[in-house]
Amino acid sequence: MSVDHEAFWSARYRDAGDDFLFGTAPNGFLASQAERFAAGMSVLSVADGEGRNAVWLAGQGCRVTATEISPVALGKAEKLAGARRVAVDWQQADILNWTWPEDAYDAVVGIFIQFATPEERPRQIAGMKQAVRPGGFLLLQGYTPRQLDYRTGGPSAVENLYTEALLRGLFADWEIVLLREHEDVLEEGTAHCGRSALIDLVARKPTGR
Repeated sequence: MSVDHEAFWSARYRDAGDDFLFGTAPNGFLASQAERFAAGMSVLSVADGEGRNAVWLAGQGCRVTATEISPVALGKAEKLAGARRVAVDWQQADILNWTWPEDAYDAVVGIFIQFATPEERPRQIAGMKQAVRPGGFLLLQGYTPRQLDYRTGGPSAVENLYTEALLRGLFADWEIVLLREHEDVLEEGTAHCGRSALIDLVARKPTGR
């Protein structure tokens, strides 16, 4: 586990005090895909932070596993799950150095996980793809390079951001169900707040792969 990454994120979550850095409501893109999440589905939420997305998924009746590198964030996530009366399998993990399960989940979700460098990204995405069962889905939302003009959240390194061409290449062997670049106003706590340049992806893993 990367101590530097853990310390960085734990400091950010700790500095927020009792507040939730990204709020407690689910990500808007994820909530817009609610029809894809049926009760009983197994879902992995990657780098889930303080639990807003995993808790929402559990509220849809899904069996949810959530990874997060920061123990501070996990503590907040457990409290949120308790308040919403849902169960989540929380796992402290650095997804850049994690043994990914194989064909284990009906869906894998990654919301604003753009801390991976270009050198790390193929390993990160390959692990996420590996964890999806054949016929299952992978959902991503991230920022495009135009986000650097807005500075309302996300990394400051342009090479960490997504483009349509980049994601088409990474998922060339999957069925791309949805891929769109757009702009919207985010109100996700204090960390994602204001006009934002976004990209959404829903991809389906081929059966027999």
